[in-house]
Amino acid sequence: MSAAVLPSVATARDSNGHHGILTAERAASLLTACSTARRTSELHAYVVRAGLDSDRAVAFRLQRAYAASGRLDHSLTLLHRTQDPTAIFYTSAIRAHSSRGLSLAALALLSDMLSDGLLPTAHTLSASLPACRGLSLGRALHGYAFKLALSGDSYVATALLGMYARAGDAAAARALFEEMQPDPHVVSVTAMLTCYANMGALDDARRLFDGLPKKDFICWNAMIDGYTQHGKPNEALQLFRRMLRSSVEPDEVTVVLVLSAVAQLGTVESGKWLHSYVKNSQRVRLNVRVGTALVDMYCKCGSLEDAVAVFHGIGDKDIVVWNAMINGYAMHGDSTRALEMFAQLREQGLWPTDITFIGLLNACSHSGLVEEGREFFRSMEQEYDIDPKIEHYGCMVDLLGRAGLIEEAFQLVQSMTIVPDAVLWVSLLAACRLHKNMVLGQQIADYLVAKGLANSGMYILLSNIYAAVGKWEEVARVRSMMKANGIQKEPGCSAIEIDRKVYEFVAGDMSHPRTDEIYAMLDKMNGLVKEHGHVPQTELVLHDLDEAMKEKALAVHSEKLAVAFGLISTEPAATIKIVKNLRACSDCHAVLKLLSKITGRKIVFRDRNRFHHFVDGSCTCGDYW
Repeated sequence: MSAAVLPSVATARDSNGHHGILTAERAASLLTACSTARRTSELHAYVVRAGLDSDRAVAFRLQRAYAASGRLDHSLTLLHRTQDPTAIFYTSAIRAHSSRGLSLAALALLSDMLSDGLLPTAHTLSASLPACRGLSLGRALHGYAFKLALSGDSYVATALLGMYARAGDAAAARALFEEMQPDPHVVSVTAMLTCYANMGALDDARRLFDGLPKKDFICWNAMIDGYTQHGKPNEALQLFRRMLRSSVEPDEVTVVLVLSAVAQLGTVESGKWLHSYVKNSQRVRLNVRVGTALVDMYCKCGSLEDAVAVFHGIGDKDIVVWNAMINGYAMHGDSTRALEMFAQLREQGLWPTDITFIGLLNACSHSGLVEEGREFFRSMEQEYDIDPKIEHYGCMVDLLGRAGLIEEAFQLVQSMTIVPDAVLWVSLLAACRLHKNMVLGQQIADYLVAKGLANSGMYILLSNIYAAVGKWEEVARVRSMMKANGIQKEPGCSAIEIDRKVYEFVAGDMSHPRTDEIYAMLDKMNGLVKEHGHVPQTELVLHDLDEAMKEKALAVHSEKLAVAFGLISTEPAATIKIVKNLRACSDCHAVLKLLSKITGRKIVFRDRNRFHHFVDGSCTCGDYW
């Protein structure tokens, strides 16, 4: 900001390239149009040379120009050098920091302003409220706005609504929104819509969304995000298709959200269409953010090869995209590649995050790499200064439990400094069932029931533990407890995508228009696998039934119905891809292995925990899952 290299006469070039004597009015005009830090610095030097830096209008626009170009440090320096700055100076600085997420700095500036004896304007409050990250401070500013008779100002009211919406106080946000009727500002509508969507009040959000005469891409994104966040990916995709038919063009955020919805569904054809859309879009670029979403989508849709191709095509990879690829290899059971990628990212100077270690520990769990998992768990805290979160403990309990080290897993849970969550307890109970440690399983279950911590998954595992050892009276007792507490077992559901349409099946499903053909193929499948030596694992049917009924129950599991439909609906050499909401049973796993050999088909199966690639009678999990 030195003037030492200036020419002898203070002149400046305008937007048309003309030179002239720099006046305060002209300097203010040039600074208003300034967009880069370098240009702002040049103009600042001219201003100092011309002796105009004491002019308040010029000083204000200099401060604002530095802020707009990202040099908040220079902007603050100018503010502190200004003699008796007015509320306008402070408001500009507050807005610059608040809009960049620098909440503490923005609120500190508001405090400085009040300490200087200046009263905030409506613009000051509307700039400060987005910096409030908690209800207590937001409510305090609301009260202050009311005291100053500014709470009814449209800018302040809109900022207040946004503050309450972000904090999750839907009642307060809605009360403010109702006061704005019948003509609320579009920003208020978007804030209210986002509030409903984030809280899962999707019906309220959709009514508000559908009632909008004009919808910008922010409104579309908020509604799509609501569906994606709350497990309604089909609705998110339907809304995206409607958006494509509208006059609003999707942006980068839209594409990332929809890719997340596709990943939930596991519908790779829809994902490939989106990938093609990105390639041909003038607005959306295949940058690191979109590339990471594509890697994640392809991994979760079972197309690891496509994920790898996208990964290698991304330039200047950050740790987030490396994490996505490591997690992808982990969920597909390729632990070797996952661990190799960790070594590669360290060689490139990248620093791992807590997400990196979740992927690594999952990779170890899916392949039984106990020693490697223990070492990663140790190193994340001791070498990388990353405190283990509940997810890391969950991975370790899963790793140890699968390996049969249930006592060690239980000791790890007891040593935790954070409260174990339901997922962790379910993992421990599942290990007890897998390794038939009924004594510890019952002890854990009794403890959870007594503490009121049992959820549906825990009750079902406890019921299964009792059923596995033939304690049918205990099974009945547990199921009575479930009924009394209004807990229902989550039904198994398998989905398959054919020609970009998703078909879902539950056990014993008879609702499909091609049911007769599906069951004819199912009978053929069961006959073929029996000819190849398969014996139905009727001990898995945890009901007090005879053998024939147990075998019949096994035969109509949802994944078998989905595979039967895939066999009659696709070309003979086509890969069949199935997604299930629960873990696969071992009988279905054995049947799918044999079918991949008998039919010559590759079958890609995603259950709740991981992927299984069945090829020529083998599975990539190595029967360890």
